[in-house]
Parts: sequence; structure tokens; C-alpha cells
Amino acid sequence: MARFKEYDQYDALGLADLVRSGQVSASELLEESIARTEKVNPAINAVIRPMYEHARLQAKQPKEGPFMGVPFLLKDLIASYAGVEMTNGSRFYRGFVPAEDSEYVKRFKRAGLNIFGKTNTPEFGITPSTEPEFTGPCRNPWDTLRSPGGSSGGSAAAVAAGIVPMASASDGGGSIRIPASCCGLFGMKPTRGRVPSGPDLPDGWFGFIAEHVVSRSVRDSAHMLDALQGNYPGQVMRIAPPTKSYASALDKKPKKLKIAYSVDPLLGEQLHQDCKAGVLETVKLLESMGHTCVEVRPPVAREDFIYAYSVLVCSEMAATLAEGERLLGRAGKSSDFETRTWALMKLGRSFHGGDVAQAVWFMNMFTRQWLSFFEPYDALLTSTLGELPIAVGGLRPTPRETLELKALSYLPIGGIAKQKDFVIKSGKRLYNYCSQTMPANVTGQPAMSVPLHWNDNNIPVGMMFTGRFGEEEVLFNLAAQLEQAKPWADRRAPLYAV
Repeated sequence: MARFKEYDQYDALGLADLVRSGQVSASELLEESIARTEKVNPAINAVIRPMYEHARLQAKQPKEGPFMGVPFLLKDLIASYAGVEMTNGSRFYRGFVPAEDSEYVKRFKRAGLNIFGKTNTPEFGITPSTEPEFTGPCRNPWDTLRSPGGSSGGSAAAVAAGIVPMASASDGGGSIRIPASCCGLFGMKPTRGRVPSGPDLPDGWFGFIAEHVVSRSVRDSAHMLDALQGNYPGQVMRIAPPTKSYASALDKKPKKLKIAYSVDPLLGEQLHQDCKAGVLETVKLLESMGHTCVEVRPPVAREDFIYAYSVLVCSEMAATLAEGERLLGRAGKSSDFETRTWALMKLGRSFHGGDVAQAVWFMNMFTRQWLSFFEPYDALLTSTLGELPIAVGGLRPTPRETLELKALSYLPIGGIAKQKDFVIKSGKRLYNYCSQTMPANVTGQPAMSVPLHWNDNNIPVGMMFTGRFGEEEVLFNLAAQLEQAKPWADRRAPLYAV
């Protein structure tokens, strides 16, 4: 079938304009996306569930919308697509087929997107590296020995490899921003409650999770958030809608901003020199654009935060197991899950209600302190990650850790693993890696990773801007300025489908 060779000269909105005007058909775009998937996916393992025939039928009569007829990929986690298997990266969910679309997916369809596949994700999205045992590791098109990040690693790898201009993503601890940073893309985590997540599943991770996309262009992200945002009947977390469209923020006259910046490792023990260099380089760029930058040290009690966050996520994993058992009608066993996942579920069961309540209280107090610190500033600049994109396998448990996790799995109530020192020690590598992203999930603030820096080895190093609660338009306006001042759209990963 006919294909559109000039596909990657356009972002998603540009492709939709071509379809709407009749210059290109939705079928031509889809066949180009499929051909690119077949070419590069064997090397990166980003698309784990093709939906080609279904998408071909949809392409014959594309739906009107801002992204009319544009090929799109859906992360295989949380987002239910009626009639298509959703495994959440886990053997336990093999064969599970949702009966209805989640609200998130309904809005993608209403925007005119043509979903033709589902992307790789770590088991239940619990790690910042996409390496599920069930579907195999995903690799970074910028360096296939490195991870594309997680948990939206499959989506980010597909965009970076030129398969699609934009793909779905979700973020409970950095899972939009981390892959965006690793893959040289733009990734916005919206304000808590901005994009609805129901109605088929509960709001996850105590409200930490936000859903949106990763993209090459800022304007695709802004227009997509316009299409995704807004309350619906039965939604638990409701916030005021924006006064104007996010798309309009891109053309708004820039306002002089007061931007705090930090090269503090925050939840980690040290910040990689390339990450620090990226922040300082970005400060110079911001100042040249007329913004005021002030160095700060954000307030966070590192070990207390790590412990509280771990208590909540492990408790959530215990609930995930219980909900999966209810939904699937069968008991879960250790062989259904990865060793680390099963251990976290067991650990989650070991915490009692008082442990969870204390963790919630700590996070509420942290949020108040953090937002008070934030009050004088329009945004906070840090690196997105504490390190460069990690090697594939770099966060896997060591042989000794694997033995410890297996031992934990056999303890009736988690035993000594409840102790704070054990939890902090076990998570040390993970929190060194994604040392900057988690506070915004706890506070609910919007935050974006912007591809502003590449190191001497051509590895992307994202810069993260956290904004005030509910003020995505300020971040989008800033991102549009940065995109114009230091364009990234023409940068191509070494592994790129052409």
C-alpha cells in the first residue's frame, strides 16, 4: 500500500492537517508507521502488541479531531482499550481483555488518533527502566545498550526511533519525564486531576499518577492536553479548568519569570556532572532570554521521604495484587510475578494501617513545606535525572539482592524488611537515578522534561521544570520559548526509522 515518506518532517498536528486537507490519507500515514515499526522494533522492542488490522479499518474513515488520522501508540498499563489484551507488563495479566475503554482512551479516540499498537512497560510500572521479564527489555534508540527509561519507556523509544510523533505515557514517580529525558523528547506531567484516569480502575498510587503523552514537539503536547483535560461524571479528583486553551499559551507574549534552580542531588547522593552541566547551561540560556534565575536548595528530608514513598508504593502493590485477584478470579502466586514485584507486594502486606497513615501524613507535611518554599518562584529548574540513561540491566537486582528478595517473599509478614534502614538501602540505586522527579508526583504540581542538553557522547540529558499547581500554561509558554531558542526537532537518534 502507499506510504508517506515525508512522515517525520511533520509533528502530529502537521500530519493531521495533511489528512484534513486531503493531501495525504490516514491509510498512507498508518502504513508508513507500520513499516517503520517493522524496521526498527526488532532492535528496540518498543511495540509489544500490534493492532494493525484494527487500525487499518479505522484509517478508512478517520475521525474528525485535532489529530485526525494520526497513527498513535498506547502504553500497555492502566489504559484500557475494549477488546484488546492489557497485561500491565505482567505474566499474571496474560489474556486479560478489558470490556470497555478507559476515559483516557476515549479521549484519545475523540481527538482523532488512530491507535495501532501497545507499548512496552515494566511490570505494573514500578521501575524507571523498561525491562519486564514477560515481554523483554526495551532499548534506547540513542544507545541500544542503554534503557529508554520507564515506565513509559516503550512509548518514548517508539517516538525517538521515528515510529510515531507522539505516544501515550503515565507518570507516578517520573514515568513521563524520565523516558522523555532518556530519549531526547518533550514530556509534560500534568497537574494532579487534570487528566481523568477512571472509571474502570481506581486513582493509583495515592493520587501520584498523572497521564498524558511524550512527543517531539511542544505544540503536540499542549494540544493533546487540551483534548485530554476536563472532568467527567464520577471523577473523584476535580480541579478548575484552564481559563484558556493550552495551545494558546504557546503564542502568548513571554512573561519575565523568576526561576529557581538547583544542582542538589535531592533524593540521591550525588548528581552526575553532565546533569549539572546541563542545568548550568540552561540557566545561561534562560538569563539570555530575560528570565531571572536564583540558585536554591529545595527542602526535603531525603531518607524520610524515601521511606514514606516506599511505604505507599509497596502498599499500593499489595492492593494491586488483591485487585488483580478479584478482577481475574484467581489467586496470585510467586511464579506469576517478577521476584522484585512479588517481594514488594509481600512487603506492602506487612505494613499496617498506622504505617500507611504516617506515610500519608509525612507526604502531606512535605507538600506544605515544599509549596511554601515554592511560593516566590514561577518554576524550579533541575536536571530530570540524577544520572545518564542507565544501562539495560543497570537496575536489576544483584544476585545477592535476588536472594534477599526471595527470602523476603517467604516471610509471613515481611519481617525485618519493614525497618527503615532496609527499605532505604534497597532503594538506593533507584533513588540515585531518578532523584529529582518524585516530589512533583507527591505535591501534584505540573512538571516537564525538556530536551535541552546532549553530552559529548550524544546522549540526551533532559532538563526538568516544575511549575505551580494548576499552571501548565506557564510551563508550556516557557517550553515554546526554549524550543525556539534551542530547537531539538531535527536531532535524530542513531537508530532511526527512515
